[in-house]
Amino acid sequence: MSKTRDALHKAYEGEAKAALRLKVFAEKASQEGYKQIAKLFRVISFSEEVHGARALRVLKDIKSTEENLTESFKNERNIAGVAYDAFIKQAEEEGNKAAVLHFSQSRDVEEIHAKLYKEALDHLMEDRETTYHVCKVCGYVADGHLPDVCPICNAPKTKFVQID
Repeated sequence: MSKTRDALHKAYEGEAKAALRLKVFAEKASQEGYKQIAKLFRVISFSEEVHGARALRVLKDIKSTEENLTESFKNERNIAGVAYDAFIKQAEEEGNKAAVLHFSQSRDVEEIHAKLYKEALDHLMEDRETTYHVCKVCGYVADGHLPDVCPICNAPKTKFVQID
């Protein structure tokens, strides 16, 4: 990998992390009643997303939808089957129960993501429409049917948000 390509990857990763961190900060500021600060965090988060998207375009890492689905499927399988298992083992060795729960639930959700990508790949040419609901506690994605409780973390359906 060239030094410039490596720098672009680092920039993309940094911007993506910043965008997420700032979204979480915005939620916290909003909960604490800091409306304008929450807005500032959301605005800068969006700006960071713009930077990250530009880096991806310069890297030419945005391919056809089929290639993007294939890559996303592979990434989800890898993180679920390799990385999270190692993370869980490490957290267990250190006795960090909260981290074990987080990693275990995240791994299970990543497996659902992989399944959704695989289904999308299998039906790429179909005009299948569905409604997705995401658990705000663990990230579980419900495809077409809102469960009464999250099958991963047992959160009630009130903790789900519909994504259009």
